[in-house]
Amino acid sequence: MNVHSSKYKCVECGKCFKCKPALTVHRRIHSGEKPFECTVCGKRFTQSGNLDTHSRIHSGVKPFKCQLCDKAFSQLGNLNIHMRFHTRDKPYKCSLCDKSFTTSGHVHSHKRSVHSNRRPYDCRYCGKLFKSSCHLKRHVRTHTGAKPYSCRHCSERFRWHHQLTAHLLMSHNIGNWFTCDICQKKFSQRQCVKTHILRCHEGLKPYVCDECLKCFCTASDLKEHQPKHSDVKHLCCGGCGKYFKYKKNLLKHFRRCSGVVPFSDIFGDK
Repeated sequence: MNVHSSKYKCVECGKCFKCKPALTVHRRIHSGEKPFECTVCGKRFTQSGNLDTHSRIHSGVKPFKCQLCDKAFSQLGNLNIHMRFHTRDKPYKCSLCDKSFTTSGHVHSHKRSVHSNRRPYDCRYCGKLFKSSCHLKRHVRTHTGAKPYSCRHCSERFRWHHQLTAHLLMSHNIGNWFTCDICQKKFSQRQCVKTHILRCHEGLKPYVCDECLKCFCTASDLKEHQPKHSDVKHLCCGGCGKYFKYKKNLLKHFRRCSGVVPFSDIFGDK
């Protein structure tokens, strides 16, 4: 490294920079300083450019548009990731198996869920352990009844993102349907098409119960079956705290307890 490029040196880690502003921004990594604050939600950032990008979330500005479909994005990086769904490109490979993924984050999630037995995140309501914070966050909603996904066109709110997607399609005609190539049946999610083909057209049942050897089309079907071999009741009503063994029993109870019909009953949430 020449003298000019090493003129501005970080005293914490020894990294060198060509200009003082670059060193100033770098030092915030060590100090934790985030001087740029979003006036809408209060989130803070180390660089003004990151704040500008974040602000598009609130303004609704999405300047980066996909040339192959109608989707638009507030960040160029999100558009690049989206394009991989069109190209089927999966540049990130798992070092422990032969699976590939569209993003590095998906690789990390895959390793945690498949190749690791560590479950450091525990539910404060029932003690159930999870491998990732996002899985714990999703689980906690079954206790609290929180509905973080809101429709920007009406007052409806939803517990799961796919419920909001289905609502936008059915109530506001916004979004894209996914169609089965065999029978032309439409679905709000791509994964639902794959599950539909497995169940209705291929009849494949690759998931086997270790206890009774019964076979299932999907991992979620197997998971729903497994409580039959256990006395554990891990599903809790967010209204009264009563526990249930099966999700269908929890939903039936929830209707009586709260006096409302869960959105999952309408859209077949599994």
